[in-house]
Amino acid sequence: MTATLRRFLLASALALTTAVVAHAQWLNYPTPGVPRTADGKPKLDAPVPRTADGKPDLSGVWLPRGFYMVDLAQDLKPGDVPFQPWAAQIYQHRLDTLGREDPQARCVLSGVPRENAIVYPFKIVNATNKTIIFLYEVLHSYRQVFMDGRSLPDEPNPAWMGYSIGRWDGDTLVVESKGFEERAWLDNNGHPATEALHLTERFLRRDFGHIDLQMTIDDSKAYTRPWTVTVPLVAQPDIELIEYACDENEKDVAHLVGK
Repeated sequence: MTATLRRFLLASALALTTAVVAHAQWLNYPTPGVPRTADGKPKLDAPVPRTADGKPDLSGVWLPRGFYMVDLAQDLKPGDVPFQPWAAQIYQHRLDTLGREDPQARCVLSGVPRENAIVYPFKIVNATNKTIIFLYEVLHSYRQVFMDGRSLPDEPNPAWMGYSIGRWDGDTLVVESKGFEERAWLDNNGHPATEALHLTERFLRRDFGHIDLQMTIDDSKAYTRPWTVTVPLVAQPDIELIEYACDENEKDVAHLVGK
């Protein structure tokens, strides 16, 4: 069984587990303001909701679709990921050893873009018109996107979730992030990143239930040029995030031996 297939099966199991557990929270408590069909089901193709200033309201619980958590570059053709030579070698090493060195396996934060693609729900909160907050169920992590016009820090202390600022480009929320911890993996397969990573995310809510999330990886130390992927997000009305415990009674790390 290949490493990619193993991770595909793991992701499938996680997705099914999440779907079953998450829907068991606050049964029969519908999310206020959700457009619905005649039978009461969420109408995901309804028009985009908007805030008082006319901008798309991205608030709500969202779930990535596809298996980008396994391979962020799954839509690219073989050879289209522009690795620097050392990055290609370490990526192959991580595949060969079945991800035994993955920080996430040791309950360390996944960081972004990985958190945006993992098959666990996350919540977007329009806290104020100056800040947008992301709450990620997995590993109980969060990030703040500052919309107040500040610039990214010049020499930030490296952080797993980085530092983020945002702005609107028409109806698209554009988020620029940098200052990342270089030990982070971009996905389960182990696409590497360094402290030079500059991540650009573009969130386009095309109707009530769908966001197209375009992410551009710009890391000149790991890749010879920027590369871009698009992850579809689907709204998850009528559920809430649940508690995620990673290291409680954990007994598996000692057995992550790879080949």
